Amino acid sequence: MSDAFTTRMLHVSTGSRERVVDLTADCEEFLREAAAGRDGLLNIFVPHATAGIAVIETGSGSDDDLLAALHTLLPADDRWQHRHGSPGHGRDHVMPAFVPPHATLPVIGGRLELGTWQSVCLVDTNKDNPDRRVRLSFYG
Repeated sequence: MSDAFTTRMLHVSTGSRERVVDLTADCEEFLREAAAGRDGLLNIFVPHATAGIAVIETGSGSDDDLLAALHTLLPADDRWQHRHGSPGHGRDHVMPAFVPPHATLPVIGGRLELGTWQSVCLVDTNKDNPDRRVRLSFYG
């Protein structure tokens, strides 16, 4: 594969509870090698039907606020037609329509171009699948 495109798979354990996992440090580490000071784009993709990627502030309660908002918008109850797994699991399959399974971000001089308080996060509401894969791809 050319040095214009580089990809790597991360393995993330989210455990048995809903989580917002900050991937920013993983993205930056990947870019140090893959971008090597170049400009380009970083694509973050989670190949799962029940997880998403969000660019949000973390550490000040926003990650918990996001999970609370998803609970309000998509309650974990028996209203869902998709019914296998834990009670309310059908909502986990709807969640990626609101928190998409991908993000594409600018890379300038080999560094992720995020705002002061922005972080790249995996959003996982599916308590039945504790092991996630996240593909990082740099195109420079």
